[in-house]
Amino acid sequence: MLLFFILGLFVHFVFFGSIFDIYFTSPLVHGMTPQFTPLPPPAKRLVLFVADGLRADTLYELDENGNSRAPFIRNIIMHEGSWGLSHTRVPTESRPGHVALIAGFYEDVSAVAKGWKENPVEFDSLINESKYTWSWGSPDILTMFAKGAYGDHVFTYTYDADSEDFGAHDVTKLDTWVFDKVKEFFHAARNNQSLFSKLNEEKIVFFLHLLGIDTNGHAHRPSSREYKDNIKLVDAGMKEMVSILEHFYGNDGKTAFIFTSDHGMTDWGSHGAGHPSETLTPFVTWGAGIKYPQKVSAQKFDDAFLKEWRLESWKRQDIHQADIAPLMASLIGVPFPLNSVGILPVDYLNNTDLFKAESMFTNAIQILEQFKVKMTQKKEVTLPFLFIPFKFQVIQDFVTLLLTVPPSYFVGYLLVFILGIEILVLSFFYRYMLTAGLLAFAGWPFITQLWTRAKSISLSWIFFSLLLAAFPLMPVVGRKPDIFLVMGAGLLVLLLSLCVLTSLIKRKDSFINEELLLHLFQMLSVVLSMCVTYSTHSSLRKKQGLPLLNQIISWLILAFSLVLPLLSPTSLFERLFSILLSLMSTYILLSTGYEALFPLVLSCLMFVWIQVEQETLQQRGISCKQKVTSVRFTCSTDITQFRQLYLDDVRRAFFLVFFLVTAFFGTGNIASVNSFDLASVYCFLTVFSPFMMGALMMWKILIPFVLVMCAFEAVQLTTQLSSKSLFLMVLVISDIMALHFFFLVKDYGSWLDIGTSISHYVIVMSMTIVLVFLNGLAHLLTTKKLRLCGKPKSHLI
Repeated sequence: MLLFFILGLFVHFVFFGSIFDIYFTSPLVHGMTPQFTPLPPPAKRLVLFVADGLRADTLYELDENGNSRAPFIRNIIMHEGSWGLSHTRVPTESRPGHVALIAGFYEDVSAVAKGWKENPVEFDSLINESKYTWSWGSPDILTMFAKGAYGDHVFTYTYDADSEDFGAHDVTKLDTWVFDKVKEFFHAARNNQSLFSKLNEEKIVFFLHLLGIDTNGHAHRPSSREYKDNIKLVDAGMKEMVSILEHFYGNDGKTAFIFTSDHGMTDWGSHGAGHPSETLTPFVTWGAGIKYPQKVSAQKFDDAFLKEWRLESWKRQDIHQADIAPLMASLIGVPFPLNSVGILPVDYLNNTDLFKAESMFTNAIQILEQFKVKMTQKKEVTLPFLFIPFKFQVIQDFVTLLLTVPPSYFVGYLLVFILGIEILVLSFFYRYMLTAGLLAFAGWPFITQLWTRAKSISLSWIFFSLLLAAFPLMPVVGRKPDIFLVMGAGLLVLLLSLCVLTSLIKRKDSFINEELLLHLFQMLSVVLSMCVTYSTHSSLRKKQGLPLLNQIISWLILAFSLVLPLLSPTSLFERLFSILLSLMSTYILLSTGYEALFPLVLSCLMFVWIQVEQETLQQRGISCKQKVTSVRFTCSTDITQFRQLYLDDVRRAFFLVFFLVTAFFGTGNIASVNSFDLASVYCFLTVFSPFMMGALMMWKILIPFVLVMCAFEAVQLTTQLSSKSLFLMVLVISDIMALHFFFLVKDYGSWLDIGTSISHYVIVMSMTIVLVFLNGLAHLLTTKKLRLCGKPKSHLI
């Protein structure tokens, strides 16, 4: 048994880690043969201007006076070059954006292992393939391409990282620094023969990274005067840089220019997601090898941008951001970056058809080389009989097999089961799906014989199912503390305790003094919890801090909450109610509003569930030897008493998983940090202590889990089913859910989307693993009894 337990944990840990091996392993491969166009290139050198964080609309649109903010760029569009929009991909961040521009591939998902800070795998780029590259700008960007370059041909000039200050008075200095350094560079080159000779080589690149616009956008928003003035400054600076370059090279017509951006920016000054303001960036190119402006009467784009920008007469050619890398490589005749997935935009080229055809062929071969290397690597690590082409004759055979199965009760049951699984999966995204499931639970007695055989139990089941269904509809975040709801929950617990106490006294011939004292002590614990919670709330509201006495009482109640149930009788009903009282006293201390009612309603439904399951078992003709009121957790159960599995047992396992997910998301989405309210732990401590506060919040989350698992122990005992069998079915259901989230894991999109998809999978896989330990805890709480002497008995698992 222990061996299987360890093996099961190992398998689930393997599945847990598999998503990182399958989804978040770098797609980059190495070992390809460099591919370049064999014909002479049109340009000897390339100048790449990247205005970090520049939105396309803000650049192209006219100001309130009808004038362009970038007259130099607009003149290029109308008289010298080609233009369009560069469509970026999420995440719209500087590092992946520049990698797409210069290396030709999008975000390497293995960067999750580096906290998205850098590309963990070396990659090829235009800069690496160039004869020489000189670059100026931010150290965060330039060093990324210089680090992976071989040889001594990449030269970077960066300002200090501390200069990138959002709070600085004037961040346009980040751009003027670049322009000034470029001017100094070309001035010094005339007196440096070694540098002068390098600058006159072919296949060289100048890269100017301009960060001022992005920094102003973060600090002041893209609609601000600072952001728009920075665009004017960049436009004027580029005009000066082009003039200096053309003069330096004697207007030889062998220089190609590209101006673009790595990403855009939202109206509120952020980027990273997929809004058009973030993914639409400008692209303007001119010079050697680039088509001149083309006047047209109609365009293929049906958006309103052309009319807004008054550029409807000049042909617009949109491209994908990764396509810029092969375009630049083609212009200066260097090999296409080995890891590029970009497709050469031949419509931008001003060259012969032969050159275009050769360039397209080279581009195709370069991408094919990556496929060949990937296929070889996959074949080397895959068993031969598994590395075979997929045959469609497989799907057809499966469909034929399904058609041979006649419709039956089993098929209908299976469809309901699948629907239930999908509801559980959707509940991770939409909490109200739990409400839909509980409403279905409320109607369940009407489609079975339960309504006719046990109306009182059925009514109780319907009532508490509907009551519990209200909680997922309540708000998750932004809820205000309501101390009166917490007090109301405490009063309901006390009222229920009095009813139970009265019932026990009437039912038992002799009520043992120790049992009575324990019950009264637990009721006193609830009263103390209410008093401490109310007193602490009042004290904090008056800004008088946490009273020391309240703090001591809170910790004592917490310490005794797991001990007191072990002193109670081991009869099913009394032990479960003792567990409820102890855990509710702690939960009240950790509550700030309506969530204090949640464990109480959930427990009431769990008590009814136990009765319902025994009733449904009797309907199948299986006699229950004991009534629920007389079942003891410690009664010795022989393995021969366990019955065989029925299809209805799958439904019991599904109920458990559903109740666990409800316990998980019933009062909030705990996958979100926003669902945690530090005010919940103020009865225990108010001084910030992340580990202690986190532990208390985790216990608050686990309390509903423990209540459900204890009820599950009772269900498997009263239905004469081995807990091992029932628990294995629960694990199967959980693993099916985990399989859903396995395929829902994203390795694209914003980092938030990727992280959320990972979190969902981690939660489901963790739930499967944690269930093992929760089952053990529930078994301990229900079967063990503290005694001065003697050993308690326990039922078999």
